Amino acid sequence: MQVWVDADACPRVIRDILLRAAERTGTPLILVANHVLPVPASKLVRQLQVAKGFDVADNEIVQRIEPGDLLITADIPLAAEALEQGADVLSPRGERFDKGTIRAKLTMRDFMDTMRASGVQTGGPPTLSQADRQAFANQLDRLLSSRP
Repeated sequence: MQVWVDADACPRVIRDILLRAAERTGTPLILVANHVLPVPASKLVRQLQVAKGFDVADNEIVQRIEPGDLLITADIPLAAEALEQGADVLSPRGERFDKGTIRAKLTMRDFMDTMRASGVQTGGPPTLSQADRQAFANQLDRLLSSRP
């Protein structure tokens, strides 16, 4: 099992939690981004830099992710594709995506895109709170400790 991170939009504090968890559990961690990220020297952690462009990092993850892997992303379409391939998916806020709920999330995402395209100001997501960070760390620990 490997942990894949859609790292272009992943908050630094979440990356730091992931780095510590990878070392603590011996789980390989791959940060996928279109720019260089600071990555500590580790046999378990690597960065995969991809070309800049729309969905380039997402496409790379989809090509490489395998059943049983874990993906960290807030990108709903990417989460849906990873779930279809048998991966587990966790948002940086600690929300675990699953096949039973992803369709509703895709529908809401598409609705919000339509609203924004029509000129409605929908705002962005709230700032990542301490409770969000704790929820992420707890859910990550559950997922990593449940693996053989």
